[in-house]
Amino acid sequence: MLTEKQLDKFRKVLTEERKNIIQQFETNDHFGLKQGHYHESMGELSSIDNHPADEGTDLYEREKDIALHEHEEFHLKNIDSALQAIDQGIYGKCQVCGCDIPIERLEALPTTTYCKKHSPDSYTSHNRPVEEGVLMPPFGKFDFDGKDESVAYDAEDSWQEVAQWGTSETPSDFAYPTDHYSDTYNEPEERIGYVEDFENFIGNDMYGNNVTVYPNAQHEKYEQELDEEGIMTPFGDLPGYEKEPYTEDEAKK
Repeated sequence: MLTEKQLDKFRKVLTEERKNIIQQFETNDHFGLKQGHYHESMGELSSIDNHPADEGTDLYEREKDIALHEHEEFHLKNIDSALQAIDQGIYGKCQVCGCDIPIERLEALPTTTYCKKHSPDSYTSHNRPVEEGVLMPPFGKFDFDGKDESVAYDAEDSWQEVAQWGTSETPSDFAYPTDHYSDTYNEPEERIGYVEDFENFIGNDMYGNNVTVYPNAQHEKYEQELDEEGIMTPFGDLPGYEKEPYTEDEAKK
């Protein structure tokens, strides 16, 4: 059972804490959360000309302000509950079991109205966000290590296609700087949507016959690269008649 002197001491401590929190809210405008957009708290008018990394930093700071504000609001609510308990003459007793709360616990945590056994904050949740169930491995059902590589157009291909238009990384961000911005994302040399270069200018009918070459810029580039290497195909020279033996044998049959 707490004495009147002890109750007055705790009332003074709680009142002072409440005063400090309210004064802090007035000074920092509730951590700047009364601003319509976090740009307003930084004097920015728009996100358009900001670097993605700067935007990420600003968003992190905004999220931190929200968390700090919720923490202080929760602390203020507990202070009011403790002060109300003092006025009702039940301060120092657990709301659940009614047993006296040790004075050492009250001195360490004046806002508590629970004993240690029945404290609602004693449980630590180990539940993970539900989104992780569909984000494992990262970016969907593939990884950058090539362990689960797919020849189909997948999430990795979509990332590469978007990344070629620019990311927050620059050549100077790498231990071994690249020569061009196009080389800053993962596997920039990988073909997207096709396997061999000649697929961009070769076609055939639905039965696999009537193979036709459709001259275009990629066709010219392909021939120029082969001429520079002095070969007929990317995998070497074909026989002079440019046919595999099994095709001739098949024709004779």
